[in-house]
Amino acid sequence: MLNSGRAQGGSGEWEQPFWQQRGWVLSAGFLAVLLVLAVLFAVTGEDSEGSAGSSGDPSPAPTSTSDSGDGDGNGNGNGGSDARPAGCRTDDSDQAKPTEAPRDFHWKANGTGLVPVSKAAGPLKYDGPVWSCFSHTPLGAVMAAHSITDHLSYDGWRKVVNKQVVPGAGRDALIASRSQEADKSTTGSPDAGGYAGFTVLSYDETQATVMVLVRGMGDGGFGSASVTVRWQDGDWKLAPDPDGTVYSGVSQVSGTDGFVTWEA
Repeated sequence: MLNSGRAQGGSGEWEQPFWQQRGWVLSAGFLAVLLVLAVLFAVTGEDSEGSAGSSGDPSPAPTSTSDSGDGDGNGNGNGGSDARPAGCRTDDSDQAKPTEAPRDFHWKANGTGLVPVSKAAGPLKYDGPVWSCFSHTPLGAVMAAHSITDHLSYDGWRKVVNKQVVPGAGRDALIASRSQEADKSTTGSPDAGGYAGFTVLSYDETQATVMVLVRGMGDGGFGSASVTVRWQDGDWKLAPDPDGTVYSGVSQVSGTDGFVTWEA
């Protein structure tokens, strides 16, 4: 599910297994931490395009909730200069930080995990492991943060990195680290027990930082970490640190206060 590299916050016994993952910056590293805390999950790899979530919803075709005809394909023109990819149109009118999960969200599975998806906030396009076309809104950034990172553990991760990670030193470092790790298996029954909630730490039309909350140990604890996405080429893309770190501020929290929770 959650994936990371060298954590930049927190310390102590809870993080020890994470540091034992050689500090690499992707899913397998942070997944190892979460597996110590609980049985978590991850989603679609390249070979399971079109598998349904718990709602039974198949991979949707590109849809539009926007009736605006502006040149860049954004619902209210808030999207900056980058044109949306072909077939990608979203309603970008709600620029407020979310106080609740998308009303139409459901879990979409591939292999052993489930991640939240929404026809309103995205993703609206599915191409193997590349789930794209997110709304240019805080909720769109939230959905991108979950979806993009969750695919980095699996076969097809290079396609995800090439298409959904901001080019630069961070992406190069991420590729170098991920290349040393084995792909996670996609076999097994999917489980929606991992992702518990989120909060948007910062947002503007060019960049957003989202903190993801996951269920932790059996005593009811939770783990959290933050990820940054950037608006580029008409969609949200993962923006790792220059050293390739995907998740930062890895820490343990006692409850869901301050987070928007996902409903079952």
